[in-house]
Order: sequence, then structure tokens, then C-alpha cells
Amino acid sequence: MVAAVRGGAAMRAVARQCHMSLSTVQWWVRRAAGERLDRVDWEDHPTGCRPAVNRLAVETEELVLRLRRELKATSDLGEYGAVAIHRELLTQGPRVGPSVRTIGRVLERRGALDGRRRLRHPAPPPGWYLPAVAGREAELDSFDIVAGLVIRGGTDVEVLNAISLHGGLAASWPRSEITAKTAVESLLEHWRSVGLPAYAQFDNDTRFQGTHTHPNSIGRVVVRICLSLAVVPVFAPPRETGFHAAIENFNGRWQAKVWARFEHVSLAALQTQSAKFIAALRRRSAPRLEAAPPRRLFPADWTLDLQRPLQGRMIFLRRTNDRGEVQLLGNTYLVAPTWVHRLVRAEVHLDAERIDFYTLRRRDPSAQPLLGTAPYAVPRKRFVE
Repeated sequence: MVAAVRGGAAMRAVARQCHMSLSTVQWWVRRAAGERLDRVDWEDHPTGCRPAVNRLAVETEELVLRLRRELKATSDLGEYGAVAIHRELLTQGPRVGPSVRTIGRVLERRGALDGRRRLRHPAPPPGWYLPAVAGREAELDSFDIVAGLVIRGGTDVEVLNAISLHGGLAASWPRSEITAKTAVESLLEHWRSVGLPAYAQFDNDTRFQGTHTHPNSIGRVVVRICLSLAVVPVFAPPRETGFHAAIENFNGRWQAKVWARFEHVSLAALQTQSAKFIAALRRRSAPRLEAAPPRRLFPADWTLDLQRPLQGRMIFLRRTNDRGEVQLLGNTYLVAPTWVHRLVRAEVHLDAERIDFYTLRRRDPSAQPLLGTAPYAVPRKRFVE
């Protein structure tokens, strides 16, 4: 092909004659570059980018690594970094060696640095602190209250929001005031409609957990709703991020898509707009809800009994102090003196009258060994509204 082109034939005619594309002929002509045909390198070249002309030789890199090992073992100063290696290279001869920055890049590229970059561990699965939820064997509903909203004209608004962890099943109840009693009514309405989850998660608001003034105080929502319906209440640790992320995210979406998007003239108008948003959100999350763990049917014969004895299980997520202790239900419990400033899952077994403490580590969410137990007996007294 190249000889024919050099003999005066057109490249397009040579391409037709050789049954090749015009670009192939052009490429080989450029490859010959006017040299004698017997001197042209016709061998295939490796694909990819060509090595940089200023790339450090492999022998030099090996010399840098060898000097580092020698300096680390024999240096009187105990210095074996890039500066020390560069200084040692200068003492071995007048030739110009790599600069300090180049030596540093060689050490980093070859993994010869003592320091290590921070490892970014993968995030734990949703609900990692509850093994059944993390394994998608059980569903968890999160509840939270948005306060401090005011409709123009002076109407105060509080909103109780709910969302399930796996299914994304959302609910919202804007009211003039959220109390423990109205929270009970909302939860009953929600669970009668969609079924019962295995777990219900709350923050440490007194309307959920009960008063913090007296020890061993268990609020109306936990006592009358969760425990009596065999739903395990879970309380997130105070001032900790991540555990309440699902409901906090939904709180922000509700405020952006309902509260801030429209001008509401009354509480009834706000409730109507919120109901439209929840209905649309449930329609969109229908495939996700179908793939979520199943929910139990609400028992038809269940009645609200304020004086029913406490039974079942409660879970508190807490962080130990500098002595390995946690504050729980107004009491202080020693978990382990070696487990300080660490997360624990405290499971209160009301029937067995004990508390089990399990370790929690985001880096290894599947390992949650039992740290210890403590006796606990809830006082037997009449519930007073």
C-alpha cells in the first residue's frame, strides 16, 4: 500500500484495490513517515497511552525503596522519609537525582509510607442496630413531631409524622397541639389502616417516653399502644445522628412540599393539602411497600386498657459515659468499664425483669455480643392520666 502511494497512486484507489478503508491506508502512510520501506517498523504497537518521557526509571524507584529500608534500619537520626532519602542520594554521587516531591510520590505509589489514609468504611444497612430489621425480616415505623409552625393569623401548628423504614409508608397528622393522648389516637388510626410493624421508633420526647422527672416512668404511647399490641418500642439515643435519619428526612420533605410550598389560610386547609401529599407519596412508593417485610393485622378484639400490666420488651439505644454507665428510665446502670463512650442497645424485658446490654459498632454492625445484664422490675402501680 505504501509503495503504491509513493509510486503516485491515489490513496482512495489503493484502498479500493486492497479492500481496506481510506483511513487505514492513510494511517500506514503516516507510519512510514518518508523512510525507506525496509527500515520502517511494521510491528504492532501496544494500545493505550505512551509512557511519559519524564517518567522515573524503575531502577531509580527500586533504589529509593532500598535506601528507605536501609535508612530505617541504620540511620543514626532515625529519619527515612523523602528528605532523608534525597539527602542520601546526593551523597552517593554528583548526578542529579529525583526531587523530594518525586521521591514522596514514589513512596506513596509503592505503598512505602508509615501513615495510612483514612479508610471509608461502607455505611451499615438501614436499621443495623436491630438485627431483624437489618435483615429485612421485620418492619420499623418511625415517629416524630414537628413543632414551632404558625399559620398567618396566629394559629399554632404541630405535626406528628410517621414513615416506615423499608416500605416508605408515610403518614402525617397536622394538629393545633400534639399531646400523648392525640398521639395515641393517631397511632391507632394509622395501624388499624395499614397493619402493625414489629418495631416502633421514637425520640425521647416526654409525649412518647413519659416524664423525665420521676424514675421508671413509662408514657401512655408505650404502655397503652406498643406493649399491649406486641410492638417493640425503640428509643433513639439523645443527640445522636443517623438513628432518626428516615423520619428527619421525611420531616424536611413534608415542610418543603406541604408547609412552605403553599399559603395555608387555616388548619383545615393544611390538613387537606397534607392528605393529598401523603396519598400521592403512597402511590409512588407502592412497589417499595410490596417488597417490604409484611405487617401484622390489627387485632379485632383489642381494647384500650389503661390499667393492663406491663409486659413485653422495650429497647433503648444509649451511649455510655466515661465510666461505662448509661442513663436509663431515670436510673444509672454499669454496662462495662471497658466500653466507654460507646453505643449499646439496652433491651428491657418486663416479663423476665432484667435488662440486656448489647454492643453496637457501625464499623461491624453484624457483631452485637451481649455485654452484661442488670435486674429491673417496673413498679407495680396504677396508671394515672
